[in-house]
Amino acid sequence: MKFLADMPISPKTVNHLRSSGHDIYRISEKGIPKAKDSEIVDIAIDEQRIILTMDLDFPAIIAKSQKSSPSAIVFRLSDESHERINPLLDSILPQVEEVLLKGAIVMIEDDRFRIRELPV
Repeated sequence: MKFLADMPISPKTVNHLRSSGHDIYRISEKGIPKAKDSEIVDIAIDEQRIILTMDLDFPAIIAKSQKSSPSAIVFRLSDESHERINPLLDSILPQVEEVLLKGAIVMIEDDRFRIRELPV
């Protein structure tokens, strides 16, 4: 899968996903660490990437567009460390891959994950 990680996502999570065979970069690697959320959404659309974030602004921007892309995974966790996020991604990605490729927002919380298909 192709991902674009927002700044709060740990470089260790980016490296973990790369080592699992995913095509991913962190927005800072593109040389624009202070990119606006709307710019990140545009990049994700252009490059057909799934946004990884902890920022609730992304689902709002995506929903408002009424489009089926980009997909996003939003973490809403009490522990946002890579030690917590990496195993969650390993277990949840196989369950949500198909819907993410079609267009969806996946909210990962401490005790569950929710899927909202796009457009919302």
